[in-house]
Amino acid sequence: MYKNKIFNSSCEIMKELPDNSVHLVVTSPPYNLKKEYEDFADIDEYLVFLIKVFKEVKRVLVDGGRIAINIANTGRKPYLPLSHYITKMLLDDGFLMRGEIIWNKGASAGVSTAWGSYMSASNPILRDVHEYIIVLSKSSYKRCEK
Repeated sequence: MYKNKIFNSSCEIMKELPDNSVHLVVTSPPYNLKKEYEDFADIDEYLVFLIKVFKEVKRVLVDGGRIAINIANTGRKPYLPLSHYITKMLLDDGFLMRGEIIWNKGASAGVSTAWGSYMSASNPILRDVHEYIIVLSKSSYKRCEK
């Protein structure tokens, strides 16, 4: 019915899609990095937004349907482990963990340590050279046969 159809609407309310109609969701939510298209005031507001989105994803997924989420941790002061927050949020909502894929982006990331100001190693920190792809399923490890 919706094969090869694009909906131009918000992921918070996917009214075009009936309950239990999607087998796979692949997403890369905004990283809350204060980009031009992101206007979240803080991590709590960002997580409230994601809760809305993932509740709607759960509604449209079939039992056993998968969600794959590409997410990078962000921030330094403080460091924000977004992959942890999102995994916990989905597990608390009843999703079943299927695994994590670590996307090693090291070959294109340059050096892996930031040393602080020029000629002063006052704040050495590690730079992430990876992102996660978290894979979960809705309510069953086995895909339904719809």
